[in-house]
Amino acid sequence: MAITAADIRREVKEKNVTFLRLMFTDILGVMKNVEIPATDEQVEKVLSNKAMFDGSSIEGFVRINESDMYLYPDLDTWTVFPWGDENGAVAGLICDIYTSAGEPFAGDPRGNLKKALRHMEKAGFKSFNLGPEPEFFLLKMDELGNPTLEVNDHGGYFDLAPTDLADNTRREIVNVLTQMGFEVEASHHEVAVGQHEIDFKYADVLKACDNIQIFKLVVKTIARKHGLYATFMAKPKYGIAGSGMHCNMSLFDENGNAFFDPNDPRGMQLSEIAYYFLGGLMKHAYSYTAIMNPTVNSYKRLVPGFEAPVYIAWAGSNRSPLIRVPASRGMGTRLELRSVDPTANPYLALTVLLESGLDGIENKIEAPAPVESNIYVMTAAERKEAGIIDLPSTLHNALKALEEDDVVKAALGEHITTNFLEAKRIEWASYATFVSQWEVDSYLHLY
Repeated sequence: MAITAADIRREVKEKNVTFLRLMFTDILGVMKNVEIPATDEQVEKVLSNKAMFDGSSIEGFVRINESDMYLYPDLDTWTVFPWGDENGAVAGLICDIYTSAGEPFAGDPRGNLKKALRHMEKAGFKSFNLGPEPEFFLLKMDELGNPTLEVNDHGGYFDLAPTDLADNTRREIVNVLTQMGFEVEASHHEVAVGQHEIDFKYADVLKACDNIQIFKLVVKTIARKHGLYATFMAKPKYGIAGSGMHCNMSLFDENGNAFFDPNDPRGMQLSEIAYYFLGGLMKHAYSYTAIMNPTVNSYKRLVPGFEAPVYIAWAGSNRSPLIRVPASRGMGTRLELRSVDPTANPYLALTVLLESGLDGIENKIEAPAPVESNIYVMTAAERKEAGIIDLPSTLHNALKALEEDDVVKAALGEHITTNFLEAKRIEWASYATFVSQWEVDSYLHLY
């Protein structure tokens, strides 16, 4: 049931809310917020879309001479955080960004996803659903409260460690998420030491992306309460698996799950729409990698030997390709993209994936044959013969590919594309000119 302005006014009083967080996400995927006192006057200002902020201070937004921006709260995102202090509770609303002229801001990632959803509806579909699987590390902090690279546990995949502080931290994260309305489906230790995963139920893509951002906030907040630091960095430690955020996607129309067809002549119970959507995902995979894996560090995860995908291919049960089709059918029929990592801006990532899939549907892009053998043990010649190519190996290569793909650029829009490329080129240049300790250790005495 939709939340109304009257509901919010009532809860502010009943739950002793003293501060409101007006939250939004910048182009780099970082959640920002403007916090205001929850007085009657300020609450009414928020509910009438009159709360403002300086957009020139946010990465990739606007220049200083056009800085006034408005925050339009989505009332359905209203949440009272299950923590607070003697001064009262804190509540939050996720906002869309509008210009001073009252127009949706072209650089707002959330608004950009809404634009893609309007395209989806014109194409005849009712909803695009996402079930994310975000992973993260819990690290110890030093005496000054700064994160270290020392993990708190030595568990492995699905390990049970009843005396483990991290296990208790993860359990409290789940409890808090449940209080906030998340339907948590699974919580477990991941492959690497110190690594964890919490999966929550799929939702329509806009809500799911909002949930990802709130999830990150909750994880970091509860971890710090337990004296730990939570990081969603793709690969914080050498020699162990990095963190991914597999994205399970499905399209629904008036008849239900548009990806399901029990009479599929290929025997996979996938519809023609699913195959075309898959074809679009495959065609644009090399080009959209910069959005799915947007940091220099992301490409330290996309290497053989650590379960992350390296090759552009798809399959059913095989987990070595980029995309797989999980076993569930009927309403649960979906495509799982395995390359995404949790540093990705979820709104941009899902905009690009949706538009890539719609390009596949509208232009009837055929998906290649599935690859059910282990790609990691194939030779380069065998991969070439099967038409399998590697994902970009660096952020630099990924950015060049993004710039050459008109579908991906159109999905992002000119403002976001330009500012994203500019920010990431600066990031790459900084990294490329930095002399690392590995280089010193390897070359200083040799040459």
